[in-house]
Amino acid sequence: MYTVKEVADKMDVSEHTLRFWAKSGFFPFIKRNENNIRLFSDSDLEWVKIVKCLRAVGTENKAIKRYIDLCIIGDSTIPERYEIIRSTKQKALQQMQDLKQQLDLLDYKEQFYQNLIKNDLEDIWNPMNKMRPKDKVV
Repeated sequence: MYTVKEVADKMDVSEHTLRFWAKSGFFPFIKRNENNIRLFSDSDLEWVKIVKCLRAVGTENKAIKRYIDLCIIGDSTIPERYEIIRSTKQKALQQMQDLKQQLDLLDYKEQFYQNLIKNDLEDIWNPMNKMRPKDKVV
């Protein structure tokens, strides 16, 4: 059994976040000891793993709770759980594509600035360098 602190360290999630998720009903089977401290089993860590994944892609807490509830209901909910996972994957793929475009722009700008530095050039794309002398902010 693991404490919130141990799970936080092991799963790279803050203790505060784990407590919030627990209060949200994302970990339906965690126990509490005689001091009312939450204790997670190895099985509970699997719940933490999927919740962390869903949250990382921006899945709303309400949808995560629905997924958890469906898991508890059992195999009759597999088609609905499949749809949640499939749509979440599509969202993740779109985020990856968006990040790739941002990374491409950053790569371009990095090379652009390396060239300016290497050749001691002025940045002609910087709007501040296009302003008339009286317009420049000091």
